[in-house]
Amino acid sequence: MSKKIKNITRVDWFRQSAPYIHAHRGSTFVILFGGEAVDQDSFAHLIHDIALLESLGVRIVLVHGARPQIEQQLSALKIKSEFADNMRITLHENMPAVEQAVGQVRMSIEAKLSMGLPNTPMAGAAIRVVSGNFITARPYGIRNGIDYCQTGNVRNVDASAIKQHLKKHNVVLISPIGYSPSGEIFNLRAEDVATEVAIELKADKLIFVMENNAVTDRDGKLLQQLNLPQAEGWLKKHRDKTAQAENRDTQTHLNNAAHACRSGVKRVHLLSRKTDGALLLELYTRDGVGTLVTAENYEGLRTASIDDIGGIMELISPLEEQGVLVKRSREQLELDINNFTVIERDGMIIACAAMFSFAKTGAAELACLAVHQDYQTQGRGDDLMQHIEWQARKKHMKKLFTLTTQAMHWFIERGFNECSADDLPMEKKSLYNYQRNSKILCKPLN
Repeated sequence: MSKKIKNITRVDWFRQSAPYIHAHRGSTFVILFGGEAVDQDSFAHLIHDIALLESLGVRIVLVHGARPQIEQQLSALKIKSEFADNMRITLHENMPAVEQAVGQVRMSIEAKLSMGLPNTPMAGAAIRVVSGNFITARPYGIRNGIDYCQTGNVRNVDASAIKQHLKKHNVVLISPIGYSPSGEIFNLRAEDVATEVAIELKADKLIFVMENNAVTDRDGKLLQQLNLPQAEGWLKKHRDKTAQAENRDTQTHLNNAAHACRSGVKRVHLLSRKTDGALLLELYTRDGVGTLVTAENYEGLRTASIDDIGGIMELISPLEEQGVLVKRSREQLELDINNFTVIERDGMIIACAAMFSFAKTGAAELACLAVHQDYQTQGRGDDLMQHIEWQARKKHMKKLFTLTTQAMHWFIERGFNECSADDLPMEKKSLYNYQRNSKILCKPLN
Protein backbone atom coordinates (compact mmCIF):
# COMPACT_ATOMS: atom_id res chain seq x y z
CA MET A 1 0.00 0.00 0.00
CA SER A 2 1.44 3.37 -1.00
CA LYS A 3 2.06 6.13 1.50
CA LYS A 4 -0.65 8.27 -0.12
CA ILE A 5 -3.28 5.50 0.19
CA LYS A 6 -2.25 4.87 3.80
CA ASN A 7 -2.67 8.56 4.60
CA ILE A 8 -6.11 8.66 2.96
CA THR A 9 -7.17 5.57 4.94
CA ARG A 10 -6.02 7.15 8.21
CA VAL A 11 -7.80 10.42 7.47
CA ASP A 12 -11.02 8.62 6.51
CA TRP A 13 -10.94 6.55 9.72
CA PHE A 14 -10.33 9.63 11.83
CA ARG A 15 -13.19 11.51 10.16
CA GLN A 16 -15.56 8.58 10.64
CA SER A 17 -14.61 8.37 14.31
CA ALA A 18 -15.47 12.04 14.93
CA PRO A 19 -19.15 11.45 15.84
CA TYR A 20 -18.06 8.89 18.45
CA ILE A 21 -15.39 11.19 19.85
CA HIS A 22 -18.09 13.82 20.43
CA ALA A 23 -20.60 11.28 21.77
CA HIS A 24 -18.21 9.67 24.28
CA ARG A 25 -16.71 12.88 25.69
CA GLY A 26 -17.83 13.22 29.31
CA SER A 27 -19.21 9.67 29.39
CA THR A 28 -18.37 7.19 32.14
CA PHE A 29 -16.93 3.83 31.08
CA VAL A 30 -16.23 0.93 33.44
CA ILE A 31 -13.58 -1.32 31.88
CA LEU A 32 -12.76 -4.80 33.17
CA PHE A 33 -9.72 -6.85 32.20
CA GLY A 34 -8.39 -10.03 33.78
CA GLY A 35 -5.09 -10.76 35.41
CA GLU A 36 -4.17 -12.77 32.30
CA ALA A 37 -3.98 -9.52 30.33
CA VAL A 38 -1.58 -7.90 32.79
CA ASP A 39 1.05 -10.60 32.27
CA GLN A 40 1.14 -10.21 28.47
CA ASP A 41 3.46 -7.98 26.45
CA SER A 42 0.37 -6.70 24.62
CA PHE A 43 -0.90 -5.18 27.89
CA ALA A 44 1.15 -2.06 27.10
CA HIS A 45 -1.07 -1.51 24.02
CA LEU A 46 -4.23 -1.82 26.12
CA ILE A 47 -2.86 0.74 28.60
CA HIS A 48 -2.01 3.10 25.74
CA ASP A 49 -5.55 2.80 24.40
CA ILE A 50 -7.00 3.48 27.84
CA ALA A 51 -4.80 6.56 28.11
CA LEU A 52 -6.08 7.70 24.72
CA LEU A 53 -9.68 7.32 25.90
CA GLU A 54 -8.89 9.47 28.91
CA SER A 55 -7.31 12.13 26.70
CA LEU A 56 -10.50 12.19 24.60
CA GLY A 57 -12.54 13.15 27.64
CA VAL A 58 -13.87 9.75 28.74
CA ARG A 59 -14.25 9.20 32.48
CA ILE A 60 -12.69 5.83 33.22
CA VAL A 61 -13.07 3.28 35.99
CA LEU A 62 -10.76 0.28 35.64
CA VAL A 63 -11.48 -3.01 37.38
CA HIS A 64 -8.78 -5.66 37.18
CA GLY A 65 -8.75 -9.37 37.87
CA ALA A 66 -5.93 -11.34 39.45
CA ARG A 67 -6.82 -15.01 39.10
CA PRO A 68 -3.53 -16.25 37.53
CA GLN A 69 -1.45 -14.17 39.94
CA ILE A 70 -3.34 -15.64 42.90
CA GLU A 71 -2.78 -19.11 41.46
CA GLN A 72 0.95 -18.45 41.19
CA GLN A 73 1.15 -17.09 44.72
CA LEU A 74 -0.70 -20.05 46.21
CA SER A 75 1.29 -22.49 44.12
CA ALA A 76 4.56 -20.97 45.41
CA LEU A 77 3.29 -21.66 48.93
CA LYS A 78 2.34 -25.21 47.86
CA ILE A 79 -1.35 -24.48 48.48
CA LYS A 80 -3.83 -26.17 46.15
CA SER A 81 -6.62 -23.96 44.87
CA GLU A 82 -10.17 -25.15 45.33
CA PHE A 83 -13.12 -24.13 43.17
CA ALA A 84 -16.84 -24.85 43.19
CA ASP A 85 -19.25 -23.68 40.48
CA ASN A 86 -16.39 -21.68 38.92
CA MET A 87 -15.89 -19.75 42.20
CA ARG A 88 -12.70 -19.84 44.27
CA ILE A 89 -13.04 -21.13 47.82
CA THR A 90 -10.82 -18.67 49.69
CA LEU A 91 -9.71 -20.03 53.06
CA HIS A 92 -9.03 -17.48 55.78
CA GLU A 93 -5.40 -18.55 56.07
CA ASN A 94 -4.91 -18.02 52.32
CA MET A 95 -6.03 -14.39 52.32
CA PRO A 96 -2.52 -12.93 52.85
CA ALA A 97 -1.40 -14.63 49.61
CA VAL A 98 -4.50 -13.31 47.80
CA GLU A 99 -3.89 -9.79 49.11
CA GLN A 100 -0.25 -9.88 48.04
CA ALA A 101 -1.09 -11.08 44.52
CA VAL A 102 -3.84 -8.48 44.06
CA GLY A 103 -1.62 -5.72 45.43
CA GLN A 104 1.18 -6.58 43.01
CA VAL A 105 -1.21 -6.48 40.05
CA ARG A 106 -2.63 -3.14 41.16
CA MET A 107 0.84 -1.59 41.52
CA SER A 108 1.89 -2.94 38.13
CA ILE A 109 -1.13 -1.28 36.48
CA GLU A 110 -0.52 2.00 38.31
CA ALA A 111 3.11 1.96 37.18
CA LYS A 112 2.15 1.47 33.53
CA LEU A 113 -0.47 4.22 33.70
CA SER A 114 2.15 6.54 35.20
CA MET A 115 4.63 6.14 32.36
CA GLY A 116 5.43 9.25 30.37
CA LEU A 117 8.62 8.56 28.47
CA PRO A 118 9.27 10.64 25.35
CA ASN A 119 8.64 8.94 22.00
CA THR A 120 6.03 6.60 23.50
CA PRO A 121 2.21 6.69 23.27
CA MET A 122 2.16 7.68 26.97
CA ALA A 123 4.31 10.78 26.47
CA GLY A 124 2.63 13.75 28.11
CA ALA A 125 -0.36 11.69 29.26
CA ALA A 126 -0.05 12.77 32.93
CA ILE A 127 -2.74 10.34 34.09
CA ARG A 128 -3.61 10.44 37.78
CA VAL A 129 -4.70 7.07 39.15
CA VAL A 130 -6.57 6.66 42.41
CA SER A 131 -7.51 3.53 44.34
CA GLY A 132 -9.41 3.13 47.56
CA ASN A 133 -11.84 1.17 49.70
CA PHE A 134 -14.77 1.83 47.38
CA ILE A 135 -16.27 -1.65 47.74
CA THR A 136 -18.05 -2.97 50.81
CA ALA A 137 -18.40 -6.77 50.76
CA ARG A 138 -20.26 -9.57 52.47
CA PRO A 139 -19.55 -13.32 52.58
CA TYR A 140 -20.60 -15.42 49.61
CA GLY A 141 -21.68 -17.83 52.32
CA ILE A 142 -22.52 -21.51 52.22
CA ARG A 143 -23.98 -22.77 48.93
CA ASN A 144 -25.06 -26.40 48.40
CA GLY A 145 -23.23 -27.30 51.61
CA ILE A 146 -19.96 -25.67 50.52
CA ASP A 147 -18.50 -22.89 52.68
CA TYR A 148 -16.77 -20.36 50.44
CA CYS A 149 -15.06 -18.79 53.50
CA GLN A 150 -13.42 -15.46 52.51
CA THR A 151 -14.89 -15.37 49.04
CA GLY A 152 -17.39 -12.54 49.00
CA ASN A 153 -20.08 -10.64 47.13
CA VAL A 154 -20.34 -6.90 46.53
CA ARG A 155 -22.55 -5.40 49.21
CA ASN A 156 -22.21 -1.71 48.45
CA VAL A 157 -20.33 0.62 46.08
CA ASP A 158 -19.27 4.08 47.24
CA ALA A 159 -20.47 5.68 44.02
CA SER A 160 -20.30 9.25 45.31
CA ALA A 161 -16.59 8.93 46.16
CA ILE A 162 -15.83 7.42 42.76
CA LYS A 163 -17.75 10.21 41.01
CA GLN A 164 -15.79 12.85 42.88
CA HIS A 165 -12.53 11.40 41.60
CA LEU A 166 -13.90 11.14 38.05
CA LYS A 167 -14.92 14.82 38.14
CA LYS A 168 -11.30 15.64 38.93
CA HIS A 169 -10.26 13.72 35.78
CA ASN A 170 -8.69 10.89 37.75
CA VAL A 171 -8.73 7.32 36.51
CA VAL A 172 -10.21 5.16 39.27
CA LEU A 173 -8.60 1.73 39.66
CA ILE A 174 -10.55 -0.90 41.61
CA SER A 175 -9.20 -4.27 42.72
CA PRO A 176 -11.31 -7.41 43.31
CA ILE A 177 -11.09 -6.96 47.08
CA GLY A 178 -13.86 -5.81 49.39
CA TYR A 179 -14.06 -4.86 53.05
CA SER A 180 -16.82 -5.56 55.54
CA PRO A 181 -17.98 -3.08 58.21
CA SER A 182 -16.43 -5.43 60.76
CA GLY A 183 -12.99 -5.09 59.12
CA GLU A 184 -12.87 -8.43 57.30
CA ILE A 185 -11.33 -8.65 53.83
CA PHE A 186 -13.01 -10.63 51.07
CA ASN A 187 -11.82 -11.97 47.74
CA LEU A 188 -14.35 -10.91 45.06
CA ARG A 189 -14.96 -11.91 41.49
CA ALA A 190 -13.75 -9.03 39.30
CA GLU A 191 -16.65 -9.40 36.83
CA ASP A 192 -19.14 -8.87 39.66
CA VAL A 193 -17.23 -5.85 40.96
CA ALA A 194 -17.20 -4.21 37.51
CA THR A 195 -20.90 -4.93 36.99
CA GLU A 196 -22.03 -3.53 40.34
CA VAL A 197 -19.80 -0.46 39.95
CA ALA A 198 -21.28 0.24 36.49
CA ILE A 199 -24.82 -0.13 37.85
CA GLU A 200 -24.25 2.17 40.83
CA LEU A 201 -22.49 4.80 38.70
CA LYS A 202 -25.20 4.55 36.03
CA ALA A 203 -22.28 4.17 33.64
CA ASP A 204 -22.75 4.84 29.95
CA LYS A 205 -20.80 1.71 29.10
CA LEU A 206 -19.53 -1.43 30.81
CA ILE A 207 -16.71 -3.05 28.83
CA PHE A 208 -15.46 -6.59 29.41
CA VAL A 209 -12.03 -7.22 27.85
CA MET A 210 -12.17 -11.01 27.66
CA GLU A 211 -9.69 -13.78 27.03
CA ASN A 212 -11.85 -15.38 24.34
CA ASN A 213 -13.60 -14.07 21.24
CA ALA A 214 -16.73 -12.37 22.63
CA VAL A 215 -20.06 -14.14 21.91
CA THR A 216 -20.46 -16.44 18.92
CA ASP A 217 -23.20 -18.60 17.44
CA ARG A 218 -23.00 -22.39 17.09
CA ASP A 219 -20.96 -21.99 13.90
CA GLY A 220 -18.40 -19.82 15.65
CA LYS A 221 -19.55 -16.62 13.93
CA LEU A 222 -19.31 -13.44 16.02
CA LEU A 223 -22.65 -12.08 17.21
CA GLN A 224 -22.14 -8.33 16.86
CA GLN A 225 -25.15 -7.21 18.87
CA LEU A 226 -27.70 -8.76 21.19
CA ASN A 227 -30.68 -7.10 22.77
CA LEU A 228 -31.65 -8.26 26.24
CA PRO A 229 -34.07 -11.03 25.16
CA GLN A 230 -31.51 -12.36 22.67
CA ALA A 231 -28.77 -12.40 25.33
CA GLU A 232 -31.05 -14.25 27.74
CA GLY A 233 -31.96 -16.69 24.96
CA TRP A 234 -28.28 -17.38 24.24
CA LEU A 235 -27.67 -18.08 27.93
CA LYS A 236 -30.57 -20.56 28.09
CA LYS A 237 -29.21 -22.45 25.09
CA HIS A 238 -25.65 -22.55 26.45
CA ARG A 239 -26.29 -23.10 30.15
CA ASP A 240 -23.91 -26.00 30.66
CA LYS A 241 -21.87 -26.37 33.84
CA THR A 242 -19.68 -28.99 32.17
CA ALA A 243 -18.67 -26.62 29.35
CA GLN A 244 -15.03 -25.84 28.70
CA ALA A 245 -13.47 -22.97 30.64
CA GLU A 246 -13.63 -20.61 27.65
CA ASN A 247 -17.38 -21.14 27.23
CA ARG A 248 -17.95 -20.81 30.97
CA ASP A 249 -16.18 -17.45 30.91
CA THR A 250 -18.39 -16.30 28.02
CA GLN A 251 -21.47 -17.40 29.95
CA THR A 252 -20.27 -15.52 33.03
CA HIS A 253 -19.55 -12.31 31.15
CA LEU A 254 -22.81 -12.43 29.18
CA ASN A 255 -24.80 -13.17 32.33
CA ASN A 256 -23.22 -10.12 33.98
CA ALA A 257 -23.92 -8.07 30.86
CA ALA A 258 -27.60 -9.01 30.95
CA HIS A 259 -27.79 -8.17 34.67
CA ALA A 260 -26.18 -4.78 34.01
CA CYS A 261 -28.64 -3.99 31.20
CA ARG A 262 -31.61 -4.99 33.34
CA SER A 263 -30.27 -2.67 36.05
CA GLY A 264 -29.96 0.44 33.89
CA VAL A 265 -26.56 0.26 32.15
CA LYS A 266 -27.27 1.30 28.57
CA ARG A 267 -24.63 -0.70 26.74
CA VAL A 268 -22.25 -3.51 27.58
CA HIS A 269 -19.41 -4.46 25.23
CA LEU A 270 -17.67 -7.86 25.23
CA LEU A 271 -14.27 -7.70 23.50
CA SER A 272 -11.41 -10.07 22.89
CA ARG A 273 -8.12 -9.01 24.46
CA LYS A 274 -6.34 -10.77 21.60
CA THR A 275 -7.59 -8.23 19.05
CA ASP A 276 -5.05 -5.41 19.00
CA GLY A 277 -6.78 -2.07 19.46
CA ALA A 278 -10.11 -3.72 20.30
CA LEU A 279 -11.15 -0.86 22.61
CA LEU A 280 -10.66 1.80 19.94
CA LEU A 281 -12.16 -0.27 17.14
CA GLU A 282 -15.22 -1.06 19.23
CA LEU A 283 -15.84 2.44 20.53
CA TYR A 284 -14.89 4.58 17.53
CA THR A 285 -16.28 2.63 14.58
CA ARG A 286 -19.92 1.96 13.74
CA ASP A 287 -19.78 -1.85 13.75
CA GLY A 288 -16.99 -2.52 16.22
CA VAL A 289 -15.18 -5.82 16.71
CA GLY A 290 -16.95 -7.36 19.70
CA THR A 291 -20.44 -8.14 20.96
CA LEU A 292 -22.70 -5.30 22.06
CA VAL A 293 -25.41 -6.13 24.59
CA THR A 294 -28.09 -3.51 25.08
CA ALA A 295 -31.50 -3.16 26.66
CA GLU A 296 -32.40 -0.91 23.74
CA ASN A 297 -32.55 -1.82 20.06
CA TYR A 298 -29.15 -1.01 18.58
CA GLU A 299 -30.62 -1.51 15.13
CA GLY A 300 -34.27 -1.42 14.21
CA LEU A 301 -36.78 -1.00 11.42
CA ARG A 302 -39.38 1.73 11.95
CA THR A 303 -41.59 4.30 10.27
CA ALA A 304 -39.66 7.41 9.29
CA SER A 305 -40.22 10.80 10.90
CA ILE A 306 -39.44 14.36 9.82
CA ASP A 307 -36.21 14.15 11.84
CA ASP A 308 -34.95 11.45 9.47
CA ILE A 309 -34.95 13.69 6.38
CA GLY A 310 -31.25 14.53 6.68
CA GLY A 311 -30.25 10.88 7.14
CA ILE A 312 -32.37 9.72 4.20
CA MET A 313 -30.93 12.43 1.95
CA GLU A 314 -27.39 11.47 2.92
CA LEU A 315 -28.19 7.84 2.12
CA ILE A 316 -29.90 8.35 -1.27
CA SER A 317 -27.87 11.29 -2.64
CA PRO A 318 -24.99 9.12 -4.01
CA LEU A 319 -27.55 6.81 -5.69
CA GLU A 320 -29.31 9.80 -7.22
CA GLU A 321 -26.01 11.08 -8.60
CA GLN A 322 -25.38 7.65 -10.16
CA GLY A 323 -28.83 7.62 -11.72
CA VAL A 324 -29.94 4.61 -9.67
CA LEU A 325 -32.71 6.62 -7.99
CA VAL A 326 -34.88 9.47 -9.22
CA LYS A 327 -33.82 12.76 -7.66
CA ARG A 328 -36.06 13.99 -4.85
CA SER A 329 -35.99 17.44 -3.35
CA ARG A 330 -36.00 17.97 0.38
CA GLU A 331 -39.48 19.47 0.06
CA GLN A 332 -40.75 16.36 -1.72
CA LEU A 333 -39.21 14.11 0.94
CA GLU A 334 -40.90 16.13 3.65
CA LEU A 335 -44.27 15.68 1.91
CA ASP A 336 -43.73 11.93 1.47
CA ILE A 337 -41.99 11.16 4.78
CA ASN A 338 -44.98 9.26 6.23
CA ASN A 339 -44.67 6.77 3.38
CA PHE A 340 -41.05 5.92 4.27
CA THR A 341 -39.69 3.09 6.40
CA VAL A 342 -36.08 3.24 7.63
CA ILE A 343 -33.56 0.95 9.27
CA GLU A 344 -31.58 2.86 11.88
CA ARG A 345 -28.31 1.54 13.26
CA ASP A 346 -26.74 3.32 16.23
CA GLY A 347 -28.38 6.61 15.25
CA MET A 348 -27.55 6.35 11.54
CA ILE A 349 -30.05 5.66 8.74
CA ILE A 350 -28.54 2.72 6.84
CA ALA A 351 -31.53 1.75 4.67
CA CYS A 352 -34.87 3.16 3.53
CA ALA A 353 -37.84 2.40 1.32
CA ALA A 354 -41.20 3.99 0.59
CA MET A 355 -44.65 2.65 -0.26
CA PHE A 356 -47.28 4.59 -2.18
CA SER A 357 -50.82 3.21 -2.41
CA PHE A 358 -53.17 3.47 -5.40
CA ALA A 359 -56.40 2.31 -3.81
CA LYS A 360 -58.61 2.49 -6.93
CA THR A 361 -56.54 -0.12 -8.76
CA GLY A 362 -55.45 -2.09 -5.69
CA ALA A 363 -51.79 -1.49 -6.44
CA ALA A 364 -48.89 -0.30 -4.28
CA GLU A 365 -45.53 1.05 -5.37
CA LEU A 366 -42.24 0.08 -3.72
CA ALA A 367 -40.05 3.16 -4.23
CA CYS A 368 -36.70 4.59 -3.17
CA LEU A 369 -35.30 1.31 -1.85
CA ALA A 370 -31.73 2.12 -0.77
CA VAL A 371 -29.18 0.40 1.47
CA HIS A 372 -25.88 1.89 2.63
CA GLN A 373 -22.97 0.35 0.74
CA ASP A 374 -21.48 -1.14 3.93
CA TYR A 375 -24.63 -3.22 4.55
CA GLN A 376 -25.76 -4.31 1.10
CA THR A 377 -24.86 -7.99 1.58
CA GLN A 378 -26.53 -8.46 4.95
CA GLY A 379 -30.23 -8.74 4.07
CA ARG A 380 -31.47 -5.24 4.94
CA GLY A 381 -32.99 -4.84 1.46
CA ASP A 382 -34.96 -8.05 1.93
CA ASP A 383 -36.14 -6.90 5.34
CA LEU A 384 -37.44 -3.64 3.89
CA MET A 385 -39.11 -5.29 0.91
CA GLN A 386 -40.87 -7.82 3.14
CA HIS A 387 -42.06 -4.99 5.39
CA ILE A 388 -43.39 -3.04 2.40
CA GLU A 389 -45.19 -6.18 1.18
CA TRP A 390 -46.73 -6.60 4.63
CA GLN A 391 -47.89 -2.97 4.59
CA ALA A 392 -49.42 -3.44 1.13
CA ARG A 393 -51.30 -6.59 2.14
CA LYS A 394 -52.53 -4.86 5.27
CA LYS A 395 -54.10 -2.23 3.00
CA HIS A 396 -55.63 -5.02 0.85
CA MET A 397 -53.48 -4.22 -2.18
CA LYS A 398 -53.48 -6.92 -4.85
CA LYS A 399 -50.24 -6.00 -6.58
CA LEU A 400 -46.86 -4.47 -5.75
CA PHE A 401 -44.85 -2.76 -8.48
CA THR A 402 -41.53 -0.97 -8.69
CA LEU A 403 -39.51 0.96 -11.27
CA THR A 404 -35.78 0.29 -11.58
CA THR A 405 -32.89 1.00 -13.93
CA GLN A 406 -30.14 -1.12 -12.39
CA ALA A 407 -31.62 -3.66 -9.96
CA MET A 408 -33.94 -5.64 -12.23
CA HIS A 409 -32.46 -9.06 -11.45
CA TRP A 410 -32.53 -8.44 -7.70
CA PHE A 411 -36.30 -7.93 -7.87
CA ILE A 412 -36.87 -10.83 -10.29
CA GLU A 413 -35.07 -13.15 -7.86
CA ARG A 414 -37.64 -12.08 -5.27
CA GLY A 415 -40.76 -12.88 -7.23
CA PHE A 416 -41.23 -9.82 -9.48
CA ASN A 417 -41.97 -10.10 -13.19
CA GLU A 418 -41.39 -7.57 -15.96
CA CYS A 419 -44.52 -5.74 -17.11
CA SER A 420 -45.37 -2.65 -19.15
CA ALA A 421 -46.43 0.91 -18.53
CA ASP A 422 -50.00 -0.15 -19.33
CA ASP A 423 -49.96 -2.19 -16.09
CA LEU A 424 -49.34 0.91 -14.00
CA PRO A 425 -52.12 2.80 -12.22
CA MET A 426 -53.31 5.72 -14.34
CA GLU A 427 -51.85 8.31 -11.94
CA LYS A 428 -48.43 6.66 -12.12
CA LYS A 429 -48.57 6.01 -15.85
CA SER A 430 -49.06 9.71 -16.56
CA LEU A 431 -45.83 10.45 -14.66
CA TYR A 432 -43.74 7.69 -16.28
CA ASN A 433 -40.45 9.11 -17.63
CA TYR A 434 -39.86 7.42 -21.00
CA GLN A 435 -36.47 9.13 -21.30
CA ARG A 436 -35.30 7.42 -18.11
CA ASN A 437 -36.68 4.16 -19.56
CA SER A 438 -37.01 2.39 -16.18
CA LYS A 439 -37.93 -1.28 -16.13
CA ILE A 440 -41.38 -1.87 -14.63
CA LEU A 441 -41.65 -4.93 -12.40
CA CYS A 442 -44.78 -6.31 -10.76
CA LYS A 443 -45.47 -8.88 -8.07
CA PRO A 444 -48.93 -10.28 -7.22
CA LEU A 445 -49.87 -10.19 -3.56
CA ASN A 446 -51.99 -13.28 -2.99
